[in-house]
Amino acid sequence: MDDTDPLALDPQFAARVRPGGSTNPCQIYLISPPDVEGDFADHLRAALGAAPVAAFQFRLKGVDQHRAARLAEPLQAICAAADVAFIINDDMALAKRLGADGVHLGQGDGDPREARRLLGPEAQIGVTCHASRHLAMEAGEAGADYVAFGAFFPTTTKDVEHQADGTLLSWWSALSDIPCVAIGGINAQNCAPLVQAGADFLAVSGGVWNDPAGAAAAVAALHRAMQV
Repeated sequence: MDDTDPLALDPQFAARVRPGGSTNPCQIYLISPPDVEGDFADHLRAALGAAPVAAFQFRLKGVDQHRAARLAEPLQAICAAADVAFIINDDMALAKRLGADGVHLGQGDGDPREARRLLGPEAQIGVTCHASRHLAMEAGEAGADYVAFGAFFPTTTKDVEHQADGTLLSWWSALSDIPCVAIGGINAQNCAPLVQAGADFLAVSGGVWNDPAGAAAAVAALHRAMQV
């Protein structure tokens, strides 16, 4: 069976099963742009001050751990001051080195059980599950604190190999208490159906950092659009 096939569920299914949608309001999960040097720290500080943000994921590719740690530390301090969880993408060892709040694992980045042993019981461990129900269930059984589905929309942040839709969020939110994150091309203009479908978090990168109005304005607009 191809578990990426959409289920026969209305995207509003979650709201009907759980009146009012999720038991907690959908929250913003920011992901760093490819370049976090220069004045990015100022943009991050402004974004975190514009509206409530739950987490910030530090995601750099092709950078050695020493340089990554040097770039991450000032951003981690900004997140700590704003009470925003600081999550490392892919690299359990870097998360351990920095004392980060957690790690986000792609399908080839290690086992959540290994991450738990390394980072401890309080770490937030997320797992990319693409558009797969099977991968999400495996991640939950392995102790993931959240699962991430996507991409939901076209995105320039990374190549899209897996296409998800709101029925997957509805199915998961009705089935499991483990939070789900929607990712991929999300912005203030298209996010409302994902919130209504049951997303607990919206992961956004380009929709904030590439907004011509600036990151703070983009975060504020996203927060307003999520109030559905």
